[in-house]
Amino acid sequence: MIHPVAWWAWGVGLATAAAHTTNPVLLILVVVVAGWAVLERREVGTIDAFRPFLLIGLVAVLLRVVMAVVLGNGVGGNLVIVELPRLALPSWLAGLRVGGPVTIESVLAAAVDGMRLAATLACIGAANALATPKRLLRYAPATLYDIGTAIVVALTFAPQLVELASRVRVARRLRGHAGRGPRELARLVVPVLAGTLERALELAASMESRGYGRLPVRTGRARWLGSILALLGTAGTCAGLYGLLSPSVGGWLGLPTLVAGVALAAASLVLGARREVRTAYRRDPWRVPEWALTLAGVATAGLFVVADGAGAAGMALHSAPLAWPEVPLLATLALALCLSAVALTPVPPRLAAARTRSAVAA
Repeated sequence: MIHPVAWWAWGVGLATAAAHTTNPVLLILVVVVAGWAVLERREVGTIDAFRPFLLIGLVAVLLRVVMAVVLGNGVGGNLVIVELPRLALPSWLAGLRVGGPVTIESVLAAAVDGMRLAATLACIGAANALATPKRLLRYAPATLYDIGTAIVVALTFAPQLVELASRVRVARRLRGHAGRGPRELARLVVPVLAGTLERALELAASMESRGYGRLPVRTGRARWLGSILALLGTAGTCAGLYGLLSPSVGGWLGLPTLVAGVALAAASLVLGARREVRTAYRRDPWRVPEWALTLAGVATAGLFVVADGAGAAGMALHSAPLAWPEVPLLATLALALCLSAVALTPVPPRLAAARTRSAVAA
């Protein structure tokens, strides 16, 4: 099995690349690379978290387009699609409009903006499907174990909810209830919520039986110092990542803030690890495929960030005037590098056995 940290480094690198381009061709290529990795390397029997995240991204694209049509997005243009009735707003809402002309340029800009969010969510979903957060929790530092548990529960809640809703719908169809629409959705709410509550109780019981609720042996002074360092480090890391991921923010809120936040977080982890001892059983090795995935993700993210900051041709879509997007060669090669890194990873055991049985049966 591939180390889960390597898959998440690869997925976060792809997500960073998707956040720094508005070229629809590159965004589609990012989703294709993530989808191919899930199709070829997801273990049999694990929850497919890629499709729920992709579905959420598609909904985000639709909502972004609807908001641009109704409220506008500040992008002008000459190719008017339809002229909606304009609603008169009070003077204190200056700058906001409801209705008015809808142009192809504004709709396309909104769709591409939504595609960027959808591609980022698809990359996170691919990392979630290839290396479940439960496996990643094994390598979380002892200081962040409680926070890591909460993150694992949050990341696995949406895929499990979708899977449970699908199982309830199949059970209703077997009993002759094959309705559609809002009425059928209302009938699914109670059994899905009941199943979710039951799973939450089972998870809490299993976590308690495995010692997740242990108390660290630390003094009050060390606990307060570690908590302050952790809060400052987390805030600095989040602000720095936002500065790097958002093309509209730069300067001091980018890399310097990220470096300072990571340094404070590392100091907090070192301080907490001195007082909390954890044992590990059969850790995953770190070999050539893990290095290939990590380097491919970091290199792709770095190239997209530098190219976007330098204003390289083809990284942004020119919607006014409308023009066909260029496909930058270096960015395409970086995505091909991510794809080749996935090809270097071994096929999961159960997936390889299933393919062997299919080949023999054929």
